[in-house]
Amino acid sequence: MQELMVINDPRAAEASLDPRRAALLAALKEPSSASRLAEHFDLSRQKINYYLKSLEEYGLITVVEERRKGNMTERVMQASAASYVISTEPLRGLAPDPGDAPDRFSARWMIALAARLIEDLSTLMRGAQATGQKLATVALDGEVSFASLADRAAFTEELSVGIATLLAKYDRPHAPHARKHRLMFALHPSVTRPVPESSASADSYLQMLDSTQEGHHEQDI
Repeated sequence: MQELMVINDPRAAEASLDPRRAALLAALKEPSSASRLAEHFDLSRQKINYYLKSLEEYGLITVVEERRKGNMTERVMQASAASYVISTEPLRGLAPDPGDAPDRFSARWMIALAARLIEDLSTLMRGAQATGQKLATVALDGEVSFASLADRAAFTEELSVGIATLLAKYDRPHAPHARKHRLMFALHPSVTRPVPESSASADSYLQMLDSTQEGHHEQDI
């Protein structure tokens, strides 16, 4: 199982965003079979297999074991990654462009940079996995509480000067083995995260969604 999968295929993104399949994907962090999932979610095995089909087709889950049970073969499935992120790559032409009106005080521009960061790292991760190499990255995360807007402005100015100083010191574009690296810095108000839903509520949600489909034909994605 990968630690992280960046979803670039729009069809895979659609499958992962479907609440029913998303609930199954979360449950498959641990290996399980269609019959066990059907019992867990109180749904028929046929319906569980219907939802699992597209998850497997787009590589979001994989078969980790096959076991004979009488005249049947039980397939044990598991999520392909511990977590997933959807890239803006499927929205090519619609994603925000960091080159459009750059403004370091703009939230829109920060989102554009973040979207590009995910897309760039997705490309780099695929290349590193294909060649068996480790991707060299550095990430910093922290919080600071400013006493006033003036303090925040002063912090921003000092940080800008400090980064400019470091760039001037270490930027050597004409060195024989120079390799470009991208540097980003983001500062925004902290967000209070909601408490994650319990597995029980997720199970109930899946059953509720499924009940709304009774009597209706659902097209596969």
